[in-house]
Amino acid sequence: MPREFTTEDYRSRLERATAAAAGAGLSGLVVAPGPDLVYLTGYQPTAITERLTALVLTAGREPALIVPTLERPDAEKAASAPAVRLVDWTDGQDPYAAAVPLIDRAGRYGISDNAWAMHLLGLQAALPATGWTSLTETLPMLRAVKDTDELERLAAAGGAADAAYRGILEVTFAGRRETDVAADLAALLIKYGHSQVDFTVVGSGPNGANPHHEAGDRVIEPGDTVVLDFGGLKDGYGSDTTRTVHVGADVPDEVRRVHEVVRQAQQTAFEAVRPGIGCQEIDRVARRVITEAGYGEYFIHRTGHGIGITTHEPPYLVEGEERPLVPGMCFSIEPGVYLPGRFGVRIEDIVTVTEQGGRRFNNTPHELGIVS
Repeated sequence: MPREFTTEDYRSRLERATAAAAGAGLSGLVVAPGPDLVYLTGYQPTAITERLTALVLTAGREPALIVPTLERPDAEKAASAPAVRLVDWTDGQDPYAAAVPLIDRAGRYGISDNAWAMHLLGLQAALPATGWTSLTETLPMLRAVKDTDELERLAAAGGAADAAYRGILEVTFAGRRETDVAADLAALLIKYGHSQVDFTVVGSGPNGANPHHEAGDRVIEPGDTVVLDFGGLKDGYGSDTTRTVHVGADVPDEVRRVHEVVRQAQQTAFEAVRPGIGCQEIDRVARRVITEAGYGEYFIHRTGHGIGITTHEPPYLVEGEERPLVPGMCFSIEPGVYLPGRFGVRIEDIVTVTEQGGRRFNNTPHELGIVS
């Protein structure tokens, strides 16, 4: 089991977030229930409802967490509670009045993108001179650089996903529906320690040409190429891996050729990972390999996305993202080729940036898997 995050861990995160807000020209942050609140406090309401819950960070003031009175006992149990002032409000009261003393009336705040519109509008009405901006727009890298404990969790999640892949290779594919194999994948993720399964993409034959195909009732046939993309949360941190398999050992030459192009693109992009290189450069490296092989128009998505408390978060490896890679960043490298109406191929690993280059959290073979 990983080490539990402590009050001091959360205190440090709160201090860093407040300093980062100041560095971005903000007076502070207002963080609604969701991944940022979990990251900064370890607190997640039992149910996200219409009742206002918000962490308020303002430079020079003690961090404050606004909660409904009926949920205060749960908030008091969070590991961050000793580092945060709890401010509660009761049904029948104006919850935004509780926020007014905590916020600089003439300031400018970053607010979570997942904050409900009714709450932002309520804050605007209570604080008409206060400015608001998207937290993702102003501090997109807030959770991007992972510490040692976070890296440990991500590595364990990757290892569990690898175990699930090894298990699915032993399962019969031919004659079964995509949903049946997806259920097997979900069960394997749970078996190897995931508490939450976020997705199990099983794209067989022509369905594999849809990168985000939802597993359906199509019966998998001998000779199908099948894209398997699956992941979820283990100990609060994400896994996400993709491998492509073929049903039967008689693999068409084009499937082998496309798979090898994607494998080379994935490997070349991984080898390009190093501190200081721009995120978009990893995308360019992978795309160049696929384009030079003649399949550029069939690589229809970015090369990667960040991962942490959620399975998709900054940084994004995509053209136009010039931010440099920093040790501790974690993201997918997942080039693919998708031939409409025929088949698709994708290979994906989660990678972290080290001082020397890159380190994979997924270590199952990249070769085309053969299943029965």
